[in-house]
Amino acid sequence: MAKSLNPGAAKLRYVCNACGADAPKWQGQCADCGEWNTLVETTTSKPKARAGSFSVERSAVRRLDEITGEDTERVPTGLSELDRVLGGGIVPGAVILIGGDPGIGKSTLLLQALAALEGRLNTLYVTGEESLTQVSLRARRLGLPRLDLPVLAETGLETILDTLTRTRPGFVVLDSIQTLYTDALDAAPGSVSQLRECAAQLVRYAKAKACTIVLVGHVTKEGAIAGPRVLEHMVDTVLYFEQDVGSRYRIVRAVKNRFGAVNEMGVFAMTDVGLKEVSNPSALFLSRHEQPVPGSVITVTRQGSRPLLVEVQALVDATQGSNPRRVALGLEGNRLAMLLAVLHRHAGIALGDQDVFANVVGGMRIQETAADLPLLLAALSSFRGKPVPNDTVVFGEVGLAGEIRPVQAGEERLQEAAKHGFKRAIVPEANKPRKNVKLDLEVIAVQRLTQALDAI
Repeated sequence: MAKSLNPGAAKLRYVCNACGADAPKWQGQCADCGEWNTLVETTTSKPKARAGSFSVERSAVRRLDEITGEDTERVPTGLSELDRVLGGGIVPGAVILIGGDPGIGKSTLLLQALAALEGRLNTLYVTGEESLTQVSLRARRLGLPRLDLPVLAETGLETILDTLTRTRPGFVVLDSIQTLYTDALDAAPGSVSQLRECAAQLVRYAKAKACTIVLVGHVTKEGAIAGPRVLEHMVDTVLYFEQDVGSRYRIVRAVKNRFGAVNEMGVFAMTDVGLKEVSNPSALFLSRHEQPVPGSVITVTRQGSRPLLVEVQALVDATQGSNPRRVALGLEGNRLAMLLAVLHRHAGIALGDQDVFANVVGGMRIQETAADLPLLLAALSSFRGKPVPNDTVVFGEVGLAGEIRPVQAGEERLQEAAKHGFKRAIVPEANKPRKNVKLDLEVIAVQRLTQALDAI
């Protein structure tokens, strides 16, 4: 076979969208990560000389006790809910990736953060999806306190890095990473190779110049950030912007954070003048009924470091078919089936001929085991038609042997319940507060499931 007369000519390669691995030919399954139907045809050529490439500072081997954290003092963004998700503020040199559905408010939130930061840090907003006129119109509609924000409309990575080198901002927003491209590659913007190379150069710049960079990422129809998964590994923090269908409330959740807790949550309300912080999110997810209703129990869950009051509802009804249904919204369905089996085995209450529907009010998702006991009490309350008092809060894990196991931060949960006016609490024995802790509510500590059932 004759050799190619142009060794630098473009060649066809197949790149995995999930992990970024290369393959010489198409195949149904990626050999590196095992995902199916993720190989995408792309064109590669001999890389050109890289422009604007930065390397992290190199130095001799040092001991950890010789390295101080004086240069990594956090800077508050001016939005307390965003600071909570970030772990207390922005860290110089951090790279943050934020994703969410189209139109959810990512650009609005970051533009408001830039306006709040201006004066304390030099900022720059780089847009690759909108014109400068569109950004200006949105800023005026939001009624930002400052309109003298530096804005750049550019998608070329080399031009952006050159601008950053000249202006030396401390906080940069790139909206979005899928629109950027580097001249070192011939692939189209948004391809796996472009995403990986652009992100790598931006990360190198951020670490070398102690500049905080926020990357806005598109999401797929499954809700994950588009592009190779290696993109999330390269950055320091990954945030997801979430919204319930038809709701005006937005939730920013941290799924990765090298400088703070994961699963931390910030709540915002979308208004005609932008996003407003919700300082008391328990009021959103807690609908206090005027009269007690069967099948409703209030619990205290934890989202990151924040205790949150939510309402767990259950509906138990006679099944109309041969197979009873088990439906859980905001809770794990398999755990619901397991807890109903524990209820039958250790409390003698059979729901095998009943449909059981469970729901967390407000669209909140509870992934911790503290919702076990309130879920069972809500199901029993609906089955018997006997409501749980409105002033009662419940939390605790239920074991397969029928024991009530403790959960983390029990005293903080009780303090949150007392702050909202609850008078009784059914909790695990190990979560009973110490004698020197005074709470304005009656605490009923239980060790077995049967004790908890008798308490209501």
